[in-house]
Amino acid sequence: RASGKHYGVYSCEGCKGFFKRTVRKDLTYACREERGCTIDKRQRNRCQYCRYQKCLRW
Repeated sequence: RASGKHYGVYSCEGCKGFFKRTVRKDLTYACREERGCTIDKRQRNRCQYCRYQKCLRW
């Protein structure tokens, strides 16, 4: 559930921290599937690549 507007989009604290760590540490991720993983509240930790791509789309 969104806790407020962070970096220009509404997001939860977990996604805010994930985005911040990824950018600050210049991390890169790889998807084990076909870059189309479902990223929602329950499954957001399964694929970091797709989670980061979802951050960039917003």
